[in-house]
Amino acid sequence: MTRLSYTKALNRALADELAADPAVCVFGEDIGAGLAGPTLGLLDRFGPERIVDTPLSEQAFTAMAIGAALSGRRPVIEFQIPSLLFLVFEQLVNQAHKFSLMTGGQAGVPLTCVVPGSGSRDGWAGQHSDHPYSLFAHAGVKTVVPATPTDAYGLLRSAVRDPDPVVVFAPAAALPVRETVTWALEPIPLGSARVHRPGTDVTLVAVGHLVHDALAVAAELADEISVEVLDPRTLHPFDWAALAASLERTGRLVVVDDSNRSCGIGAEVLATAAEEMRLIAPPRRITRPDGAVLPFAPALDRALQPGREQLRHALRAVMKQPGTTK
Repeated sequence: MTRLSYTKALNRALADELAADPAVCVFGEDIGAGLAGPTLGLLDRFGPERIVDTPLSEQAFTAMAIGAALSGRRPVIEFQIPSLLFLVFEQLVNQAHKFSLMTGGQAGVPLTCVVPGSGSRDGWAGQHSDHPYSLFAHAGVKTVVPATPTDAYGLLRSAVRDPDPVVVFAPAAALPVRETVTWALEPIPLGSARVHRPGTDVTLVAVGHLVHDALAVAAELADEISVEVLDPRTLHPFDWAALAASLERTGRLVVVDDSNRSCGIGAEVLATAAEEMRLIAPPRRITRPDGAVLPFAPALDRALQPGREQLRHALRAVMKQPGTTK
């Protein structure tokens, strides 16, 4: 039995993959010192040939990593803040993602991007606080958002082993999470959702760190509403079968997602459920507002993010809707 933090889980996953496969290497800024946490100690253990501390140019080292992947390596890139993904979006989506598709599988890019600190951190303001995972899911890039240390470990190991590019978002609000581990850590298949709490009244789909808020609210309302908490873990490919099975049990749906409302993953979940699954009441979503840019002031920052009071209101609201048969 051991106590495992989210950041340590990422670090252990990288170390285990580096030890298991000599093709794995890591690129990024300040990774030699392990300033963000996931790469701490890796330089001393695996050397500068595999742990490459890069200059401050995301486009340069992303291009280098794509080339390394095309040459048979399995590179991992650490991006310290999510907005850096905007700088390399063309390289990841238009190049790395499409090489295999446009060559009939003759060229592959097994590249993993890790963002340890996605979303809001106190005082980091607008250019450091995005959750752009919906952009990658929309483009068809494999997109992962773990909520717990064990999921962070297992999904990152699977991402590194995957033959395609994968972006792993580690939400800043999840990094302090610790978990008691009583079993051997194992890779977790991409595209597999997890039911954290079974229920019969409402399915609550929560993305990333919001799983912990969802579980807290579900426990608080347990005498009033039986809430099933579903963590998709992978946003693309999404585990639609798990969502459909949950809605067969509950028939009601709430989604909570800490990204902007328009064109977000929350909208996609609601639309697909409405088109293809069993709903007996109109679904609801809780997100950041349309076009939100988080401000520097902590109170304003938190006011734009989904919160537990919004969750309570949404769960009670869907329960008040008259049930229908569909």
